[in-house]
Amino acid sequence: MAILGKIRQRSIFLILVIGLALFAFVISGAFGNGSGDTGPNEPIGIINGEEIPLENFRLLVDQTERTYGYTTLQAVDVVWNQYLRNELFQTEFDVLGIDAGKDQIEQVVSSTESIITDPRFINEAGFFDFGLFADFIAEMRDTNPQAYETWKRQEANIIASARESIYFDLIQSSTAVTEREAKIQYHLEADNVDLNYVQIPFSSIPDTLFEVRESEINAYIEKNAAKYERDASRSLQYVAFIEQATEEDEAIIRRSLEELTNDRVEYNDVSKLTDTIQGFKTTKNLTEFIDRYSEESFDSIFTPKGRLPSEYAEIVYNLEIGEIFGPYKDINTLKISKLLDRKKNGNIRASHILIAYKGAERADASVTRSKEEAKALANDLYRQVRRDPDQLSVLAISNSDGPSRSTAGDLGFFQEGSMDPEFFEFANKNRVGAIGMVETPFGFHVIKVTDKQDLVLLANVSKAIVPSEKTSNRIFREATQFEMDAGKEDFSAVADRDSYTLRNVDNVYALDENLPGLPQQRAIVQWAFSDNTSVGDIKRFNLSYGGYAIVQVTAARPEGLATAKEVAADVTQAILREKKTKKILEENSGEATLEDLAAKNGVEVVNALAVNQKSGTLVGAGYEPYVVGAAFGLNESGVSTLIKGNRGVYKLQVTAKRVAEELEDYTTYAQQLSTQNLEFLAPAILRALESSGEVVDNRSLYY
Repeated sequence: MAILGKIRQRSIFLILVIGLALFAFVISGAFGNGSGDTGPNEPIGIINGEEIPLENFRLLVDQTERTYGYTTLQAVDVVWNQYLRNELFQTEFDVLGIDAGKDQIEQVVSSTESIITDPRFINEAGFFDFGLFADFIAEMRDTNPQAYETWKRQEANIIASARESIYFDLIQSSTAVTEREAKIQYHLEADNVDLNYVQIPFSSIPDTLFEVRESEINAYIEKNAAKYERDASRSLQYVAFIEQATEEDEAIIRRSLEELTNDRVEYNDVSKLTDTIQGFKTTKNLTEFIDRYSEESFDSIFTPKGRLPSEYAEIVYNLEIGEIFGPYKDINTLKISKLLDRKKNGNIRASHILIAYKGAERADASVTRSKEEAKALANDLYRQVRRDPDQLSVLAISNSDGPSRSTAGDLGFFQEGSMDPEFFEFANKNRVGAIGMVETPFGFHVIKVTDKQDLVLLANVSKAIVPSEKTSNRIFREATQFEMDAGKEDFSAVADRDSYTLRNVDNVYALDENLPGLPQQRAIVQWAFSDNTSVGDIKRFNLSYGGYAIVQVTAARPEGLATAKEVAADVTQAILREKKTKKILEENSGEATLEDLAAKNGVEVVNALAVNQKSGTLVGAGYEPYVVGAAFGLNESGVSTLIKGNRGVYKLQVTAKRVAEELEDYTTYAQQLSTQNLEFLAPAILRALESSGEVVDNRSLYY
């Protein structure tokens, strides 16, 4: 009350302060840059000279977020990649004169599942009829203009897909694997050698024997410029103050739940009488009680034992009807639970063998047997399983057409409504161990009931374990104090003095969203890359899940070639490998045999069998493609010179060399390779177009 009194006394002063603040806000727009618009003016992107319209981009981002549940930046990436793809391909289409006519559009439409399965477009013979589809669109144009506009947008996407298909077909026709290429690939994989080798590892020579000068590092970077080109990045350090409930907070929540269990007497200020408030044990209106006191609504669905909190599942599952248990902890909540009802044997487990037939629901295209043939096979399997029930799992693996084939026919637990009615009826009516055969729209099932459990109906009153106001206030004070101290003193020294965990994050890029230990912190990245933020700046950020992060920018690296300081460790190791190679070659050039070389360097001669060029791996040495390639260049019993590898210097002796027998015809193998290559064709083309295109990416200015 004293505080309210002071506020009233100074109300005129507060009004003046607020008024001046509003005046300053308004007038800053008039005398700032003349426009009042402090946002970026650049387009969000330019692809091959075409600007991406910002409003349309934002609309698509919003739609993508809502449709797929993506974060904002995930949606931005999806929309950007689609724009990039469309514009890059459009440039190619224009150059090559690629367009899609009626035939191409019909081809795309006729392969679109949602269209060809629509009953409106199925003819009397039971097949998709493009003529019916075209008539439907024509009628829509006259009777439903709004729907027709939606179709036109779909049609534009279909045309784009058709043009892409033509484009990829052109490229695919020029990238087919020839029989000669197939033969080379075949021998890379099938030919192999046995060899003995000696490895003098780089790790056997101390780094301290060599000096690596800064001039050498700079020269190496320039020589390998492509490897050390990098985008603009920032380095940060931060201390997080997470709002977490203390043991005291949890105890308070636990007591509040305990007080709800039994009836309690409260004094009514209105009636001046005492009222008896019904508790969880005695309340007659559970739904109203739960809505009033619980943070989760009443769920009338019966629950299997496996979905109860594991630590307390046995206790809760075995409660008597009307009995209460709790409070108990369930992840981040505290609960009290009351058993309302029990459904005997409502949770069923079974295994089955599905024998599908051509035309059955969800039958794979490879299924060609008739319904009569499927029934005969199912009957045969049923008889086998009846004779030996343990055989079902083995027979399911080799015969079942269902996805449970991979689990030996086991379907796990299921309840009413989750299985086809005929299937569930058999499993529900029969005892555990019963075996039978039923028909469903999916085919014929040989079934074995393997387990049954009760389902329980629970009423839960739950409260989230959240920090109290006292805890939140303490976290706020600690974060504020740290922010103030870090602004006056050394950031890391203050963290160390106050025993806070300091996290360092290097190589943060402009479009990053997640930081180690701080997920979905786009605001921090945007601030770090702002033109108004300098190295050494500090700022506090509110965390969406409760708490604060005090962040400092420790380094800002522009786009371009990395400096010696930034990549010193990596480059130094590369230079050391070169120096060590030179030293090893100088000291061991006179050793003619593997045994002499091994003895001189205190290592062993290693035997590697069936080495092939495709894997490029040596047993005991790891990935050494250059060394393996050198082995295939030797004759049988041939000995190599000293060879530099990834992990050391090697000397080889081939002990056996096997060349695979030629295939009679390489056509099939070439086709297999072509099919494999198609998986990587589209991404490779897009990367090539992007590298050769002119792309300006300003997403980080807006998101």
